[in-house]
Amino acid sequence: MRTLVAVAVAVAVAVAVAVAVTGLLAAGCAAPGPAVTVRDTGGALLTRVPVPAGTFAVSYRNSLYGTLAEERYQVQDDGGFRLVELAADQLAVLEEYYAVPGPVDAAPDGDRRSWVAQPSQHPVFGDLSIAATALGERTLHVPGHPPVPLPPLTGASGVTVVLDVEESR
Repeated sequence: MRTLVAVAVAVAVAVAVAVAVTGLLAAGCAAPGPAVTVRDTGGALLTRVPVPAGTFAVSYRNSLYGTLAEERYQVQDDGGFRLVELAADQLAVLEEYYAVPGPVDAAPDGDRRSWVAQPSQHPVFGDLSIAATALGERTLHVPGHPPVPLPPLTGASGVTVVLDVEESR
C-alpha cells in the first residue's frame, strides 16, 4: 500500500512540475540567457527570441540590387551586439553597396546566402532601429528558431522596430 501511495505522489509531483514548466515556457520564461527583443518605437514588446548560440542575423531585400542581403551579429558580454559578417545573394551587394575592404568568399554549404565578407567596420550596438517595411522584407534569423519576418509585427505602430539583446532571468 505504501508503495502505491509513493507512486501516486511521485506521479502527481511529476505532473505538477510538467505543468509549471510548460506554463513558464509558454510565457516566454525559458532558461536564462540572452534573447533578441523586437520592440516598437514606444517600447512595446513585439517578440522575443532566445539566442543560446549568441548569434543572430537580419536579412533584407537590398533596394538598389533587388536581392537579399544579410547583416550578422554576435552578442557581446555586456548585452550589446557586434556586426561580424555580411552576406548576400549577389556579389555586387558586398563589393559595391557595402564596399567591403577584403575578399568576398563563396558562402559555405548550407548558408542562406551565396556570398560572405567581413565588413569594413565592426560596430557594436546597444540597440538598432530599423525600417521594417514589406518592400524591404526585413527578417530576423536566429539559429535553431524559425525566421521571424519583421513587417507583420509592426501593425498599426508604424514601420520602425528596435532590436535589442536582453538577458532572460
